[in-house]
Amino acid sequence: MEQTQQCLPLCKRIFRKSKCLTAIAFKKEKGRLCMSSKKKNILNIGFLVLLLVLTFWLVFRDQDLGPIVEILGKVPIHFIFIGLVLVVCYVCGESVIIKYLLHAVKIKAPLINCIRYSFVGFFFSCITPSATGGQPAQIFYMQRQKIAIPTASIILMLVTIEYKFVLVFIGLALALFGQPLVQTLPPEAQFYLYLGLGLNVFCVVFMSFLVFLPNTASYLITKGFLLLQRLHIMRDKNNRMQRLQNSMETYRKASVFLKANKLVIFNTTIITFVQRILLFSVTYVVYRSFGLNEQSLLTMILLQAAISVSVDMLPLPGGMGISERLFLQIFAPLFGSTALTLSGMLLSRGISYYMLVILSGIITIITHITVKPAPNDNKS
Repeated sequence: MEQTQQCLPLCKRIFRKSKCLTAIAFKKEKGRLCMSSKKKNILNIGFLVLLLVLTFWLVFRDQDLGPIVEILGKVPIHFIFIGLVLVVCYVCGESVIIKYLLHAVKIKAPLINCIRYSFVGFFFSCITPSATGGQPAQIFYMQRQKIAIPTASIILMLVTIEYKFVLVFIGLALALFGQPLVQTLPPEAQFYLYLGLGLNVFCVVFMSFLVFLPNTASYLITKGFLLLQRLHIMRDKNNRMQRLQNSMETYRKASVFLKANKLVIFNTTIITFVQRILLFSVTYVVYRSFGLNEQSLLTMILLQAAISVSVDMLPLPGGMGISERLFLQIFAPLFGSTALTLSGMLLSRGISYYMLVILSGIITIITHITVKPAPNDNKS
């Protein structure tokens, strides 16, 4: 009995020491992951800048910049302001969707926080290939404000599904009912349109399969992964199987949410549709800023949608390079002169992409400084 009592303080000290060592190890691992993430972000931004320089060099290397500068200098400032308002409304449209979906699962989130999540998501989507960095960054800051990671994952997954669905809907409508307009596009632009549409349709069908038939999808994907392991094509590196099962569980929960909140999904899909139209309208605002008025708003929206569908699945940050190329090919007949087309491309892409990168980058920095980790309620 005495020996037991003597051992108790020693056990407590060992426990406290092991707990301390575990905490230190966790902090070191967390620090290592943060450093790795920072390096990736620096590399992504560096790649973005390199791609930007290369794109502008290829576009303007044989051009006389004098007329372009003159045209841009004459653009009324209120048109640029209208374009920026459309872009901000486009981003805030996602914020409304996130708030709406969070409200559906009984989570109260101020709209200002949802706006932050959206700008953070757009910034990291803009600087990473295929927009892969947006959602992890959003989840990081949502978790900091006490929104559970599984809940945040489901909400953002639904936002992605709706975004893809609306893009595919517009693309299919253009391909099926807008053939007279599609046939006016250059062969290269038509190729990218059908390629992008095909990839997006596949993505939507696959995601729908995961959401509406989660058990079947989980079984087939798990069996497929095990088969690849047996064939030594893929290894279970970094707990891939566990991460795969976690992802399937997220899709299963998303399926339950969809079935229980059909009206919410319908309403947020309509908001997503309006959101896309706002962004596609920027090109029409630019077109009108040059004093041109022959083309209708609908025509300009559909042509800009064709570019968006074409580049959405390509592994380039913001579709950079190919977006500019397609813009010059598709809109050259509408703007008339080469100088006007180049000016239109600069202004349209400048407002809808480059200004968005700068604005969302500033808000991301502010968010990182002001949004601190939520205090841990479970004190030991």
